[in-house]
Amino acid sequence: MAKLVSQVYGRSDAEPFREPVGWKDLGLFDYPEIIKKPMDLGQVKAKIESDDYSTVHHAANDVRLVWKNCMQYNADGSDFYNLASALSKRFEEKFKKLLKEAGVPAPSSSKAKKTGEPSIEEKRNFAKSLYKISKEELGKIISDLDTKCPEALTRNQAEDEVHIMVDNITGAVFHDIMAFASTCANDASGRKKKAAATKGSNKKARSS
Repeated sequence: MAKLVSQVYGRSDAEPFREPVGWKDLGLFDYPEIIKKPMDLGQVKAKIESDDYSTVHHAANDVRLVWKNCMQYNADGSDFYNLASALSKRFEEKFKKLLKEAGVPAPSSSKAKKTGEPSIEEKRNFAKSLYKISKEELGKIISDLDTKCPEALTRNQAEDEVHIMVDNITGAVFHDIMAFASTCANDASGRKKKAAATKGSNKKARSS
């Protein structure tokens, strides 16, 4: 992992991510209000060298936080947003290869099936269920993800939007929020059917 982070750190296009964002010098006074947990590649590198991480997955999550913070603060489509997105994809490709070569299991792979990697079909069903639930229920899911799996969220401050990156949700967290979303979606469908039935009964009563 140390070698991978050093490779990313050494890239010329990774220069903006090597040190903490100097928001005071840059006049970005809203930065600490938007970014609650700053992270940079230099800090990740130092923590690896001092053995602060218990697993490579914890180190990877901090690297992901570097990209996430950048994409959260900068507008979608901006140079910094696109750069962070590109570096994120390259990192995930190399990290996946590293895990395979080292024989390191993915998070939750040794746990029960319900905490394992979700299937493509499960991810699709989860995405569909988000369109069936209320804003309050969606807000709870986003709040849970922000607490349990922050790397699964990207925020576009310019448009006041939050995007859920399903592929970044860990297995255990995914199955928890999937169960909640499915229950909410089913409840919503039940309420609609009941309302439609009631409406039909009223029309029948008035016509008789």
